[in-house]
Amino acid sequence: MALDRALAANLPAHPVSAARARPPLAELEARLGHRFADATLLERALTHVSAAPSEKTRLATYQRLEFLGDRVLGLAVSDMLFQAFPSAHEGELSRRLAELVRKESCAQAAIAWGAGAFIVLGPGEAQTGGRAKTAILGDVCEALIGAVFVDGGFAAARALVENAWRARMLNSNSALRDSKTALQEWAQARGLGTPAYREAARSGPHHSPHFVIRVEVTGFPPIEAPGRSKRVAEQAAAKAFLAREGVECGAPEDVAP
Repeated sequence: MALDRALAANLPAHPVSAARARPPLAELEARLGHRFADATLLERALTHVSAAPSEKTRLATYQRLEFLGDRVLGLAVSDMLFQAFPSAHEGELSRRLAELVRKESCAQAAIAWGAGAFIVLGPGEAQTGGRAKTAILGDVCEALIGAVFVDGGFAAARALVENAWRARMLNSNSALRDSKTALQEWAQARGLGTPAYREAARSGPHHSPHFVIRVEVTGFPPIEAPGRSKRVAEQAAAKAFLAREGVECGAPEDVAP
């Protein structure tokens, strides 16, 4: 943790709006239900890469904690699903998991925690509304889960996830087929093979890319759709293909509200 503290000390002062100071971090800790023994973990989980002036200080941003938190979230939600749906088969559990851990679901949890007001951004990202961006909020959610895991262990991280995800898990309709699954089943039932997804375009900065994905099915014109991640764009492309061909899959959209 000495390295973390040294890196954090080299970060610039928090670029919070002069008209509104950042609320005390204790408020966020109360919403998370976790008091950090190591406050630098919480600071790091809230620091966007745009606030890091150099490659060295990028280690004091949320990127590594986001990586860890993504895996902790997947394990915690998988455990919750396994316990809550004892009769569900693997395919249904997988669809429910994919719906619950997608970036948009993480962003919704971050919004419920009010995390946006605490995020540390560089001036440019702050001026373009970074605290309200789905991609950043989703990343911060995962980073906070990772930080709680490092600070308090898996039990503390699982409690955080359960508090934020349980109601959504029980009320989710994600047992229905997602668009990619529906398209694959539709194509294979007609002997057309597995749909192919290809990246048609990519734009935007490295930390917040925008994708266009093309889906191809043998014997049919391809169709493209955009998304803030490859997964979202693939689902959107599959949904667009099904809509064009008049096929209903009945699943919730895998796009941001």
